[in-house]
Amino acid sequence: MLDYNAPLRDMRFVLNELIGFERIGQLQGCDEINQELSDAVLEEASKLASDVLAPLNRVGDIEGSKLDGSIVTTPTGWKDAYNAFRESGWCSLSMNPEYGGQGFPKVIATAVAEMWDSSNMSFSLCPLLTNGAIEAVEQHGDALLKSLYLEKLVSGEWAGTMNLTEPQAGSDLSTVRTKATPSGNHYLIQGQKIYITYGEHDLTGNIIHLVLARTPDAPAGTKGISLFVVPKYLVNSDGSLGDRNDLRCISLEHKLGIHASPTAVMSYGDQGGAVGYLVGEENKGLMYMFTMMNAARHAVGREGMAIAEASYQLALKYAQTRVQGNVTGDQEDTNTIIGHPDVKRMLMLMKSQVEAMRAVNYLCAFEYDLAERHSNKDVRALAERRGDLLTPIVKGWSTEIGQKLTSVGVQIHGGMGFVEETGAAQYLRDSRITTIYEGTTGIQAADLVGRKTLRDGGKAIRELIADMKETLNVMNGDDKTLEIIRDSFAQSVEDLEYVVDWLLANASDPRLVAAAASSYLHLVGITCGGWLLARSAALSVAKLNDGTTDTVFYTAKIDAARFYATQVLSETSALRTAIAHGSETIADLSVSSF
Repeated sequence: MLDYNAPLRDMRFVLNELIGFERIGQLQGCDEINQELSDAVLEEASKLASDVLAPLNRVGDIEGSKLDGSIVTTPTGWKDAYNAFRESGWCSLSMNPEYGGQGFPKVIATAVAEMWDSSNMSFSLCPLLTNGAIEAVEQHGDALLKSLYLEKLVSGEWAGTMNLTEPQAGSDLSTVRTKATPSGNHYLIQGQKIYITYGEHDLTGNIIHLVLARTPDAPAGTKGISLFVVPKYLVNSDGSLGDRNDLRCISLEHKLGIHASPTAVMSYGDQGGAVGYLVGEENKGLMYMFTMMNAARHAVGREGMAIAEASYQLALKYAQTRVQGNVTGDQEDTNTIIGHPDVKRMLMLMKSQVEAMRAVNYLCAFEYDLAERHSNKDVRALAERRGDLLTPIVKGWSTEIGQKLTSVGVQIHGGMGFVEETGAAQYLRDSRITTIYEGTTGIQAADLVGRKTLRDGGKAIRELIADMKETLNVMNGDDKTLEIIRDSFAQSVEDLEYVVDWLLANASDPRLVAAAASSYLHLVGITCGGWLLARSAALSVAKLNDGTTDTVFYTAKIDAARFYATQVLSETSALRTAIAHGSETIADLSVSSF
């Protein structure tokens, strides 16, 4: 069994001090959500994560979900865990009260969901996809769709999915072939979809599929894609379940990781057509689906961070107990491997970057909250730009780093890390998918450099850089504790600003921009992480100077920021060089070079 203890102290630090809970409490609809309530919610979530979900993580990895005919059975304990999850109200935490939700801001819901991801990533994928389906129907569906589907999706009585990919299409949705033929007040859907997370399972009474398809007269390419609600069981006008729809799971993928999460191949319309209901207008389906996609991308970035947290906890526990070798001259006088300098390096590599990713992820969620709930339209507009900018960073950078850190977790275990029973290998295997689904890292990088940087002439990224410089100005004091953090961070900000100027200057050459994209994504991610850790260190120094009794925690925050400043932030200068002087090398490569 893999143990998991939610890092509540650090979660609360990010929410209450780094973001500032007074800012969360000022959001519209948050009048009754105070810090005490937030802390209680996190505490209760941690109990479910540790006591219910974490014990099933290894069980799910070993058993997996099973397909018998067209029926999928989840692993031992899964149904009971889901029922406990749903009955405790976790499905509806951040949802609209109009449909039975509790109305908590996304930033608090993000902290809660981190615990589901860390304790049992395979389990967490079911509510993750349902949340995206809720957002798509709520924002783009008509009154009838909302009345029939939202309340039961919000309660978790029904689950939702996202059906985009087809065997021939991959990430190129312009080649989607699934057909939607008008038939009275609905459409008949025919086609096949692959990689459908929780496309079939036994956890809920109904599964609501959101399916991309083409109507008969639709234009070619992405402009001809529509979005449809296609329920597993048809829903009567009174909300009760009707006949089984013409859809079925024809196989489950055999995957490297997340074995308990059923990744289905779904077939629609084998008996003439699955009944589907149009969401919004025809030919605008891709735009509607991106409502789900953006929510899912932020959530997958959170997964990358959360699974690295779980891997860190396991590695730390092992390093604290594994006796091997002597550390000559080490004042800690220990024979456990945590006394070895290289093990300390690896552990802090994990800890500091997890804390950086957590801060960036929560900040992105808070920007979503500001964009939706702040009373000032200018603040909402800036927050929307910031959230849009941070989303591909959260998704692309966090998952890439999460994957690397779970590998470090295996390394700390040594040979035992390569043995499945320790659990370190499962974290590595499970994390591998996060850089791929909901848009690969290359797709996130292209989005960041194209839509989020060049399209607005660098406005959003320059606003972010301005905020970073403001932090530098605040740190320009005489405190020697912050000096190395400030200096390293200042260099990274300079590197980022240089690269933004370079991208804008070379915007007319799409080859160069595309060649630079992935390095740019990492540069922005590393610098954002450094920014928030620098702010954390400054807050911690102030706390220590004020005489806080929590000296261990705040000293550790400073140590993590110093380590990140000296061991991670230096990468931005190398990325700057790679972009400015190496992009042309990439662009000029011929296929014959391979």
